[in-house]
Amino acid sequence: MRLESLFRVVDRLAGGRDRNHRVPGASHDAARRGLVLVAAILIVCTLLGAGTVLAVVWLHLAGHTVTLPVWIRGLVILAITASLFYFLWRAWLGWYWAFRRLQLFTRIFPVVALALSAIPGFFPVWMIVEQLVFAALLIVAAVILSTTAMRQAFPKPDRASRRRRVAHPGAPG
Repeated sequence: MRLESLFRVVDRLAGGRDRNHRVPGASHDAARRGLVLVAAILIVCTLLGAGTVLAVVWLHLAGHTVTLPVWIRGLVILAITASLFYFLWRAWLGWYWAFRRLQLFTRIFPVVALALSAIPGFFPVWMIVEQLVFAALLIVAAVILSTTAMRQAFPKPDRASRRRRVAHPGAPG
């Protein structure tokens, strides 16, 4: 329970006005299956990110020039995936805000990856390919999160729910 109190502090920072709104979420079978698929995609993204960091380290140790953007991109993939796992876990528990953040970032991160890939000479070809794969995976996750079943399991709160405050941090909203 102590850890949940800590997580609720993070939730308050990340959740915005809907931080106290809970929904059925993973209690719906279709939503549970969708979240499991998204988890599998995030695991692949994590492996891709770890592989990228290992490749960057190997290239550096082998004496190749590795630019700062390549280092940063490699590490950012891991940080992005970690944040998405947090949102996925909180959405699984029924926190509406986490589901919305997961939806948002699986839409935004591919756009950023594709935009960076389009800058001539900014990244080596192998990293451009990595970014295209990362973007494609997150686009698939975004499509899964946009299905009717997911929207039904994570209904948008009405105005009254958004104004209501919960009695204590662990209480369902």
